Amino acid sequence: MKDKKIRMLIPIFLLTFGMFFNIALFEPVFDIGALIMAGVMCVLIAYAHFVVNKFFPEGDRFLVTFISVLPVIGIAILYRLDPAIAIKQVLWFIIGMSVYIALVIILPDLKRFAKLRYLYLVGTVIFMAMATFIGYSRYGAKNWVDLGFITFQPSEFGKIFLVFYLASSLKYFKNLKTLIEPGIIILLSIGFMVIQRDLGSAMIFTFIAVAMIFAATSKVKYLLASFGAAVVGALGSYAVFPHIRNRVMIWRFPWEYASNESYQIVQGLYAMASGGLFGVGLGNGSPEYIPIRESDYIFAVIVEELGMIFGFGIMVLYFLMFYRNIRSALKTKSTFESLLVVGFSVMIAMQVIVIIGGVLNMIPLTGITLPLVSYGGTSMLTIFFSLGIIQKISEEE
Repeated sequence: MKDKKIRMLIPIFLLTFGMFFNIALFEPVFDIGALIMAGVMCVLIAYAHFVVNKFFPEGDRFLVTFISVLPVIGIAILYRLDPAIAIKQVLWFIIGMSVYIALVIILPDLKRFAKLRYLYLVGTVIFMAMATFIGYSRYGAKNWVDLGFITFQPSEFGKIFLVFYLASSLKYFKNLKTLIEPGIIILLSIGFMVIQRDLGSAMIFTFIAVAMIFAATSKVKYLLASFGAAVVGALGSYAVFPHIRNRVMIWRFPWEYASNESYQIVQGLYAMASGGLFGVGLGNGSPEYIPIRESDYIFAVIVEELGMIFGFGIMVLYFLMFYRNIRSALKTKSTFESLLVVGFSVMIAMQVIVIIGGVLNMIPLTGITLPLVSYGGTSMLTIFFSLGIIQKISEEE
């Protein structure tokens, strides 16, 4: 067993040092800092694997592998783009991994948290509404808050509270009447996102709600009703809000607006096309032409330099992580814990689908991060927190 655990780490270490060594060679003067960063990440990854496999061997041992590989890819690409940003992201990675480990070690039985329903409700409303009143706009969405000592996206914390609230509320499902209160909170949450022009979060919250309602009720009629309400809401938002119509317009006709509104989309498509199946090589691309390449469009940078096959491999990793998470949801005996896993799993999966679909111009583009890969401290913390909860639940199966 010990040899098997070591073998699981070897490919991760090879990937880490391989990518950073390649970046170090690309610089005019060999960049020893890249190798130092690779070493720091490998130490932390090894420690996380040791803790999970040594003290909690009954849980999902593959989840910690996924949360090791994806940040390695993201931080390596960020280092290639801007070492200063990569260093910040490594710090967030250290904090996020520490949160993940702490949740697994310290957190007691999660079932006792089911009774804090109204605490989650208050937290959901506060964080969802916060940017509406004291936020500022960045890249078209008013979803950032600056408290002076820290800048963050309240909706990232809001979705954590939303999943906890829905899990604690829907576990008591009996009939349609018991869905009224959670339905109101869902509509409020999505409404605040639409007002803030955070269309990506609005889509993600919609699918979280639909998935958790169906998981709690097992009734197709509620599933269809939820989708119907989502379609009506989307059409209504399209009719009322000009910025939504603009997003749809540049999605449908990207080449007609290539020099202005859809410049980012077109540059991303050009970059991925130039990369082809195998990429132009790490460090050989032209990411400087892609706007917001460190966060929203990091997938386009990856595909340009490492190829579509590598990009497809990343999608496979997300799919396997989703599969392992849903497996834990099906195995746990607690309704509350099962709903938590479903909510967090769908949250991560939809975030991947929405941003990659937008970058590929398969759906209208919305500005969100690629989980564990894109630059963003708030996003990385919330994803690590969500996966820490899932890891803890897998230990309790």
